[in-house]
Amino acid sequence: MPVELTRRTHFAASHRLHSPHLSDEENRRIYGACNNPYGHGHNYYMEVTVEGDPDPSTGMIINLTELDDIIDNELVKRVDHHHFNYDVPFTKDVIPTVENLVVAFWSVLAPRLTRVRLKRIRLWESENNSAAYSGPPQTSQAADRE
Repeated sequence: MPVELTRRTHFAASHRLHSPHLSDEENRRIYGACNNPYGHGHNYYMEVTVEGDPDPSTGMIINLTELDDIIDNELVKRVDHHHFNYDVPFTKDVIPTVENLVVAFWSVLAPRLTRVRLKRIRLWESENNSAAYSGPPQTSQAADRE
């Protein structure tokens, strides 16, 4: 009986939205103030949802301390008060939109969550703007047999 568990955390980080595939003028037009050459910052909130079967002896799918340690050590400490374009190795080569960040965060967290399955990451860039990612498409066993 799989159960989902969601943990919420927060961090502050900065970024500049700028595409190398566009001219400077196009970048300014598309990204506006978010294209500031020095970047700008956000107070991000992140929800990490995992899924698993409760352990019969503890009633938990994962110990919250263990989950917090993984999220904090693998992700939050690496991005908090850093600039996504320059300081964070796993985001240097992506346009750090909230949409791209959740995908990058997935690639960092998913391999570390071995006893539970990472189900979804939702990243709030502001109170009005968030993106969620549920991982790459999974193939069904039926599709694998064809």
